Amino acid sequence: MALILSGTNGLSDVDGSASTPAIRGTDTNTGIFFPGNDRIGFAEGGVQVGEFDASGNFQFNSGYGSTAIAYGCRAWVNFSGTGTVTIRASGNVTSITDNGTGNYLINLTTALPDSNASVTIGLGADSGSTGTGAWASRINSISTTIIQILSARPDGSYSDASIACVAVHR
Repeated sequence: MALILSGTNGLSDVDGSASTPAIRGTDTNTGIFFPGNDRIGFAEGGVQVGEFDASGNFQFNSGYGSTAIAYGCRAWVNFSGTGTVTIRASGNVTSITDNGTGNYLINLTTALPDSNASVTIGLGADSGSTGTGAWASRINSISTTIIQILSARPDGSYSDASIACVAVHR
């Protein structure tokens, strides 16, 4: 098969493989190859480690021996919910609205494709926490742009959390 490089078609007619990628540097078994129609593969050390499949999904091998679809975290935030709400670090979160004691609105920068997200919450106790047991957290609502969470003490009363960590997957 011939290598074609032109101003109109670019690089074409070279599919390569994981062991000999079509696009590579001096490391001849690491690079980009084309494993089938509408697919782009990535190789490292002669082994396929990632791929964009025909549906546009990104798949990668994270050490389990084969590639699988990667489900990305669409948004995450670590914030202090006591006093003036303060974001410590975040991704795809514009702001947190303090909606009352233990009630927070997490405002997303880029909207989710729909409201069928999975939300994971971790809360840390406030300085006035009483009782024993785990703090309770609740997802009150999920929209494409706002996630509302509630935090409560073990006795059930709502309370601001000194540490709140939230991850949104979809």
